[in-house]
Amino acid sequence: MAVRLDELAVPVIGAPMAGGASTPELAAAVNRAGGLGFLAAGYRSAAGMAEQIAALRSSTDRPYGVNLFVPAPPADPAVVAAYRERLRPEAERWGVALPEEVGPDRDDWEAKLAVLLADPVPVVSYTFGLPTAEEAAALRAVGTLQVGTVTTPEEARAAQAVGMDALCVQGPEAGGHRGTHRAADVPGELPLLQLLPAVRAVTPLPLIAAGGLGDGPAIAAALRAGAVAVQLGTALLRSDESGASAAHRAALTELPETVVTRAFTGRPARGLRNAFIDRHGPYAPPAYPEVHHLTAPLRAAAARRADPTAMHLWAGTAHRLARTGPAEDIVAELWRSARG
Repeated sequence: MAVRLDELAVPVIGAPMAGGASTPELAAAVNRAGGLGFLAAGYRSAAGMAEQIAALRSSTDRPYGVNLFVPAPPADPAVVAAYRERLRPEAERWGVALPEEVGPDRDDWEAKLAVLLADPVPVVSYTFGLPTAEEAAALRAVGTLQVGTVTTPEEARAAQAVGMDALCVQGPEAGGHRGTHRAADVPGELPLLQLLPAVRAVTPLPLIAAGGLGDGPAIAAALRAGAVAVQLGTALLRSDESGASAAHRAALTELPETVVTRAFTGRPARGLRNAFIDRHGPYAPPAYPEVHHLTAPLRAAAARRADPTAMHLWAGTAHRLARTGPAEDIVAELWRSARG
């Protein structure tokens, strides 16, 4: 099914939020509102991704997308080991064991590509980098529209060169991981409404605006700044179809401030500020996904106890605007407000 991002009935894309927040039900709800729903394949196996695609296909006949995490080269084991030692007292307090070694992890990249080539989906987007030109050409040959996530004009140039059909321009206001193409990169701070024209100056590709879009006026401003659609993540975290935990949902309204930190995964990510970030953020190395795996037992223990002081609570700067109810209604209300 051919997709044109500039022809969506409602120019809203459901952000792919890895780790459980994005669900087939949420993607289908965004579709029902006239937008484009997305599945998050990051942290899932190829088989798990295929199961979610099957579940979404059973509940929608409209186009949808699947997001992939691009694998990174292994990090320096010494910096990971040093951070492990720093976290050992934390692990003792929580009564969990940290992994002594974290092996290579390509997030099942090759197997996922094989699934998507054998059974194509309408849209594939990439975070944390780009596929090779050969990989992009293979997906293009089976009719898949491809979107590269970019945080700078330089990344936009690279995405166009490798054959992307559109770009998701992620501003610093966005919740969750910044989509920088290298884990060690310091993420840019140019606000979304300035980043959009900066990217437009270097590429004619269609642009999707992402980051801090929590109400109608913000959506309208992003579209005026040159985007053909907006991507909403945090705005849908409290919706009925979201997979976010009760503790995460509550923290969106209770915790006042977000910060960008490497404390939980080794990659810069925006989340609600808590004690874990304050204790460990300054010392976390740019080692992804090694730090993600290292802190997984700590985060799981905190989640089991619904303790927001040590959970990774990804959220964008407009988190206080996130509302409850069916995601279809939330998207429709935001679009009505954007139209004025």
